[in-house]
Amino acid sequence: MGRKLYLGELEHIVMAAALRLDGEAYGARIIQEIEDATGTRVKSGSLYVTLDRLESKGYVTSRVADPEPGRGGRPKRYMTVTPEGLRMLKAAREAMLTIWQGLESRLEKA
Repeated sequence: MGRKLYLGELEHIVMAAALRLDGEAYGARIIQEIEDATGTRVKSGSLYVTLDRLESKGYVTSRVADPEPGRGGRPKRYMTVTPEGLRMLKAAREAMLTIWQGLESRLEKA
Protein backbone atom coordinates (compact mmCIF):
# COMPACT_ATOMS: atom_id res chain seq x y z
CA MET A 1 0.00 0.00 0.00
CA GLY A 2 1.23 3.48 -0.88
CA ARG A 3 1.49 6.64 1.09
CA LYS A 4 -1.47 7.61 3.26
CA LEU A 5 -3.63 10.10 1.37
CA TYR A 6 -6.24 10.61 4.02
CA LEU A 7 -6.79 13.87 5.84
CA GLY A 8 -9.15 14.05 8.76
CA GLU A 9 -12.42 15.79 7.95
CA LEU A 10 -11.62 18.91 9.95
CA GLU A 11 -8.05 19.01 8.61
CA HIS A 12 -9.41 18.85 5.06
CA ILE A 13 -11.98 21.60 5.67
CA VAL A 14 -9.54 23.88 7.52
CA MET A 15 -6.92 23.57 4.78
CA ALA A 16 -9.50 24.24 2.06
CA ALA A 17 -10.78 27.31 3.95
CA ALA A 18 -7.22 28.62 4.43
CA LEU A 19 -6.52 28.10 0.74
CA ARG A 20 -9.76 29.89 -0.20
CA LEU A 21 -8.85 32.86 2.03
CA ASP A 22 -5.55 33.27 0.13
CA GLY A 23 -3.28 35.10 2.55
CA GLU A 24 -6.04 36.33 4.87
CA ALA A 25 -6.45 33.06 6.77
CA TYR A 26 -6.48 33.63 10.51
CA GLY A 27 -8.61 32.02 13.20
CA ALA A 28 -11.82 34.05 13.09
CA ARG A 29 -11.79 34.28 9.27
CA ILE A 30 -11.24 30.53 8.91
CA ILE A 31 -14.10 29.81 11.31
CA GLN A 32 -16.39 32.18 9.38
CA GLU A 33 -15.37 30.66 6.03
CA ILE A 34 -16.14 27.16 7.27
CA GLU A 35 -19.46 28.25 8.73
CA ASP A 36 -20.44 30.03 5.50
CA ALA A 37 -19.51 27.01 3.37
CA THR A 38 -20.85 24.20 5.56
CA GLY A 39 -23.34 25.73 7.95
CA THR A 40 -21.35 24.25 10.83
CA ARG A 41 -19.63 26.28 13.54
CA VAL A 42 -16.14 25.17 14.50
CA LYS A 43 -15.03 25.94 18.04
CA SER A 44 -11.88 28.02 18.19
CA GLY A 45 -10.14 25.46 20.42
CA SER A 46 -10.73 22.72 17.84
CA LEU A 47 -9.51 25.01 15.07
CA TYR A 48 -6.26 25.89 16.80
CA VAL A 49 -5.49 22.28 17.73
CA THR A 50 -6.05 21.34 14.09
CA LEU A 51 -3.89 24.21 12.81
CA ASP A 52 -1.08 23.24 15.19
CA ARG A 53 -1.31 19.61 14.00
CA LEU A 54 -1.29 20.67 10.33
CA GLU A 55 1.71 22.90 10.96
CA SER A 56 3.60 20.09 12.70
CA LYS A 57 2.91 17.88 9.66
CA GLY A 58 4.29 20.61 7.37
CA TYR A 59 0.97 21.20 5.59
CA VAL A 60 0.59 24.82 6.72
CA THR A 61 2.90 27.53 7.97
CA SER A 62 2.02 30.47 10.16
CA ARG A 63 3.18 34.01 10.55
CA VAL A 64 2.28 36.32 13.38
CA ALA A 65 1.27 39.88 12.49
CA ASP A 66 1.89 42.93 14.63
CA PRO A 67 -0.33 43.19 17.73
CA GLU A 68 -3.56 45.09 17.20
CA PRO A 69 -4.99 47.50 19.81
CA GLY A 70 -8.55 46.53 18.84
CA ARG A 71 -7.76 42.92 19.77
CA GLY A 72 -6.45 43.78 23.21
CA GLY A 73 -2.90 43.86 21.86
CA ARG A 74 -3.10 40.28 20.56
CA PRO A 75 -1.59 39.62 17.12
CA LYS A 76 -3.32 37.65 14.36
CA ARG A 77 -1.73 34.36 13.34
CA TYR A 78 -2.03 34.00 9.56
CA MET A 79 -1.91 30.53 8.02
CA THR A 80 -0.66 29.55 4.57
CA VAL A 81 -0.99 26.14 2.96
CA THR A 82 2.47 24.85 1.99
CA PRO A 83 3.32 23.16 -1.32
CA GLU A 84 3.29 19.81 0.57
CA GLY A 85 -0.11 20.73 2.01
CA LEU A 86 -1.39 21.52 -1.48
CA ARG A 87 -0.18 18.12 -2.71
CA MET A 88 -1.85 16.40 0.22
CA LEU A 89 -5.10 18.32 -0.23
CA LYS A 90 -5.14 17.54 -3.95
CA ALA A 91 -4.44 13.85 -3.35
CA ALA A 92 -7.13 13.65 -0.67
CA ARG A 93 -9.64 15.35 -2.97
CA GLU A 94 -8.80 12.99 -5.84
CA ALA A 95 -9.11 9.96 -3.56
CA MET A 96 -12.53 11.12 -2.34
CA LEU A 97 -13.75 11.81 -5.88
CA THR A 98 -12.56 8.37 -6.99
CA ILE A 99 -14.20 6.49 -4.13
CA TRP A 100 -17.51 8.33 -4.70
CA GLN A 101 -17.46 7.86 -8.47
CA GLY A 102 -20.60 6.10 -9.68
CA LEU A 103 -22.49 6.50 -6.40
CA GLU A 104 -24.50 9.58 -7.40
CA SER A 105 -27.65 7.56 -8.18
CA ARG A 106 -27.52 5.93 -4.75
CA LEU A 107 -27.19 9.30 -3.07
CA GLU A 108 -30.18 10.63 -4.99
CA LYS A 109 -32.32 7.76 -3.63
CA ALA A 110 -31.45 8.58 -0.02
